[in-house]
Amino acid sequence: MIQRNPSLSSWPARGPVRAVALVLHGGAEAGLSGVNPWNTAYLRMVPLAKAVHRAGAAHGVEVRLLRNRVRGWNEPALHPVVDARWALARISRERPEVPVFLLGHSMGGRVALRVADDPAVTAVCALAPWTPPGEPVEPVTGRTVVIAHGSQDRITRPAESYRYAQRARYTADRLARFELMLEGHAMLARPGAWNRLVSEFTLDAAGVRQAGVWGKPPDQRLRLRR
Repeated sequence: MIQRNPSLSSWPARGPVRAVALVLHGGAEAGLSGVNPWNTAYLRMVPLAKAVHRAGAAHGVEVRLLRNRVRGWNEPALHPVVDARWALARISRERPEVPVFLLGHSMGGRVALRVADDPAVTAVCALAPWTPPGEPVEPVTGRTVVIAHGSQDRITRPAESYRYAQRARYTADRLARFELMLEGHAMLARPGAWNRLVSEFTLDAAGVRQAGVWGKPPDQRLRLRR
């Protein structure tokens, strides 16, 4: 049985809330089993949520970590997309007119890219995203988009996120894609690099300082290998 509602964990901003970061975990193509607090895909996002909080809390960034009802994408029900939109609606009620940026891993990266069309969303960071052929790029229109993939990922394909980025660069306001060498899907070989990446993304999305990559020529922002 699918639980009634997803859940949100929060890390507060220091002072007035100026932005909200919504963190989305991974899952599977199909599956109706519930997502427990000790689920590995969910737990992997806890240190990344904390890295976002460390980078942004002093600048008014509140962090929310979503725990989905079930672990599967489950076409055509798209349970994690429904859950993410539920979270965005709740954030909108609680933090009206506050910008939101999204951080997702694997299936959560696909969800983040899919729900970026929410009016409150200004930026998306997709880590090792699941972006199968035909994944729509229209939701990231006018958004800042960062995509990062481990070169040795065997679960989601780096070449597919590259092809997604090639298409999305014509709709996104700003887009950069990185490939982390000697890294796999779980992002455990180089955790410091992932933490630095999400921290830089947070500061850029919060308007604290522009990430250095935006100063590079457009043809250097999108590349398959570094």
